[in-house]
Amino acid sequence: MKTYIVILALFGCLVASSGLFSCQNQLNEVVPQTSLNQSLVLADANAALTLYTGVYSSFRTYHSTLFTLGEMRSDVWADGLFTESEDAGLKQLWSHNISATNVPLDNWGGFYSLIDRINTVIKLFPAAPLDDARRKTYLAEMYGMRAYVYYTLLRTWGGVPLTTEPVTSIDNLTDLYKARSTPDEVMKQIKSDLEQSLTLFAGNNAFATKRVNWSRAATLTLKGDVFIWSGTHMGGGNADFTIAKAALEEVKALPTLGLQAIFTDVFDPTKKSNNKEIIFAINYEKNEATQGVYGNFLVNTTQAGTLLFDAIPGPGAAVNSVYPLVGGASRVGMSSATITKLSNAKDQRVRPSFRVMYRNAAGFPIAGVMLTKFIGRVDSGIQLYDNDFPIYRYADVLLLLAEANTKLGNDPSVDINAIRARAYGTGFTTYTNGTPEANMNAILDEYLREFIGEGKRWWALRRAGNAYVFAAVNPVYLPATQAFKLVLPISITMLNTDPKLVQTSGY
Repeated sequence: MKTYIVILALFGCLVASSGLFSCQNQLNEVVPQTSLNQSLVLADANAALTLYTGVYSSFRTYHSTLFTLGEMRSDVWADGLFTESEDAGLKQLWSHNISATNVPLDNWGGFYSLIDRINTVIKLFPAAPLDDARRKTYLAEMYGMRAYVYYTLLRTWGGVPLTTEPVTSIDNLTDLYKARSTPDEVMKQIKSDLEQSLTLFAGNNAFATKRVNWSRAATLTLKGDVFIWSGTHMGGGNADFTIAKAALEEVKALPTLGLQAIFTDVFDPTKKSNNKEIIFAINYEKNEATQGVYGNFLVNTTQAGTLLFDAIPGPGAAVNSVYPLVGGASRVGMSSATITKLSNAKDQRVRPSFRVMYRNAAGFPIAGVMLTKFIGRVDSGIQLYDNDFPIYRYADVLLLLAEANTKLGNDPSVDINAIRARAYGTGFTTYTNGTPEANMNAILDEYLREFIGEGKRWWALRRAGNAYVFAAVNPVYLPATQAFKLVLPISITMLNTDPKLVQTSGY
């Protein structure tokens, strides 16, 4: 598939406006071609399957970007404590030190290479040598995933270029220039893809043993997410909230889904098979691919011998006695205030999500935190980071449904309390329906605690409404007068490479 590789390299360099110079090395490594040979996929079922599985392999490479976009601009890791040099890139995000000349993500985050792969499947599979059931399922997955990628682009940059056809030839490079569509046009495409996905799934709610393929439940969950967003930010109002509620209630009613009784079982790499809480996750496996996203949220092996867990109230344990094989860096962390806010001894989510590291000195001052949610396991004498990364899980459905009900003026307490019951166990403090603002704040508080490290907090704040963002994020970094920073700018390189592009409004 050399021609396919060539086209993707060109597409990443040119259509996504990453700049010719940054891609020179990639282009030097391939033989120039002007067209994609589609005949192999159209004639060979194995080639078609390779193209299909390649989309998931490609999607996995965006784990870091998805986490960063969904979490690092929120309040979770702002002004945190750490033990080594600070990660400047992550600081730029939580401090909102963003401008037209200080752009945190170039090239639309690289997502158009993934979109082109998805578009290729959508284009070719109607004529590929597959049985009809598989063909429809694979296409349903691709439409759902394309909707998710465009939704991520919309939330991040607002209006973005729309392309639904794969790049198959390079005759005139200027033909690849593409202007930004309006946010309304992007949202229309997202909703169209959602409906096409649901039509192709045709009511099939099946899951694979490991839920690492897009599913009908994933499309319905995304539909709920999308329609709450459009209802809040794009004038859809109660009509969109009602559509969201119906989609989410359908997912909630599926007998194959539910909350795991024990929070750690959601992420346990040894309990992936038929994990009832997972709707769709990025897959990591031994001898295939393992996580490397959270290295800056750990600690190096030298410091692990000098820092303590549980120093207060004690007795403390050396970090390297608890995790003797974990290695990384401590370059971003939580603030003391955030640690205090989240450190509820009754909350069963705390220790599986993060652990506080103390210095072994008088008073045991806090040194930082270690993110433990995706810490992996010991295998053959090494730390194996093979936790899957959930894109959607059943807890998402409950809190999204609570949000839809809140915005419709309904009582969201049942779904909030389902999350709290798992977190706190017998005798938990139940939530009682309050004002819409109180309900929304209760939902956001559960997002803060439930999804640490999962790339959800920023999107939850944004979907709730701008006022909730400005209430949560330090106004020193993001004052309400700079609402334009809720979406990102594009780089000067992108503007220079593609003359049809214009800068994000406000920058």
